[in-house]
Amino acid sequence: MKKSLIPGIIIMIILLLPSVSEAQVKPQDKPLIGMGVSQVNITPPAPTVMAGYAARTQPSTGVHDSLYATALYFSGEKIKAMIISVDLIGFTSAYVDELKTDISKASGVSPENIMITAAHNHGAPSPRSTDSDTTNTVPAYVKFMKERLLTMARTASMNPVPVKMGISKGECRMNINRRALAANGTIFLGRNPEGPCDHDLVVARFEDMNDKPVAVLVNWPCHGTVSGQDNTLITGDWPGAAARHIKNSIGNDVVVAVTAGASGDINPLYGPGKNFTEIEAVGFHVAREANRILADIKTYPLKEVQTVSGVMAFPGKKPSSADIPVDKLEPASDAEIRLTVFKIGELVISGISGELVNEIGMEIKNRSPYSGTIVATHCNGSSGYICTDKMFPEGGYEVRVTRFMPGVEKPLIDKCVELIHQF
Repeated sequence: MKKSLIPGIIIMIILLLPSVSEAQVKPQDKPLIGMGVSQVNITPPAPTVMAGYAARTQPSTGVHDSLYATALYFSGEKIKAMIISVDLIGFTSAYVDELKTDISKASGVSPENIMITAAHNHGAPSPRSTDSDTTNTVPAYVKFMKERLLTMARTASMNPVPVKMGISKGECRMNINRRALAANGTIFLGRNPEGPCDHDLVVARFEDMNDKPVAVLVNWPCHGTVSGQDNTLITGDWPGAAARHIKNSIGNDVVVAVTAGASGDINPLYGPGKNFTEIEAVGFHVAREANRILADIKTYPLKEVQTVSGVMAFPGKKPSSADIPVDKLEPASDAEIRLTVFKIGELVISGISGELVNEIGMEIKNRSPYSGTIVATHCNGSSGYICTDKMFPEGGYEVRVTRFMPGVEKPLIDKCVELIHQF
């Protein structure tokens, strides 16, 4: 009897055990994602008209600190993807399309899998010509920059290596809501400590299989406006300073990409000022928190990269120079918003072509099923300011210059969350 029972028991145990192929082999055999990185200097070689302030029309008078672009290239069995970040204010949608086509040829990455995002730095050259540019310096710089970006993309894609990655979140309170309430009830650009302000600072760490850091991606919502409109020296503003301080800690050979979170209504706590002390201070505080986070991040082999994208069109509005009642807003042609979402391991990047205010960004993050979700603005185009519906009756700069009528907030959030749920 005992002999006849033992085989039966063994069979039952075997049946209850998980399949070896399902429980062990598949996760272990899943191929790693290869990563390549590159960084180039995109500081203008000659005086160039600067971006960000209509009152500043003359070319730059010198360089305080260099501007950089970074490329993070990912290569898997079924997909290749690339993130490019630049220390500029942003790009037009037309220029992004042209750039992505050329980058695709240089790197082998499909255009729909390329994310180009700007730190929204107001101390950099203008990436587009305007009627006020009588110096004709912008076309020369745009050509110079494009050549540098293509070289960078090509280099990043040449020798990808397996990497590990990790992501974590902290907080930096060197930013503040800028929609201040005047005594007469109007909204002006100032400091509003009572207004909503997203202080999340998210950091992703990439390292090779020997634990050597390869790249760092930082996301924090804040305008790059510490230097102000009176400054005429090229500077990376706080994003450039933050990257320098991070490199000083983790290694100068590590690529650091700083991206702008949803900060259409958020300014730095310091500035504007021309002595650059405040730029270094804001950058230092961002980097100090980033370095604290980096030291505690646990990494794991990167095995997943996915992308998805979409475009939304909304009723357009003519910009105005003064506050206008909501029922008097002048309509214009429909305006589009481009959405590009990347999932890289546990990191989800919701890229949006506009300059959305921070309450919209926080809602996207809150509704995402992934805790490692960030919002990257000025991504793959320039749709301008994107406001909440409640801002329109209040007025203020963002409402005056937005190209959208009220009604964008909810459908935009819903669509971003819908795209994220496709992963």
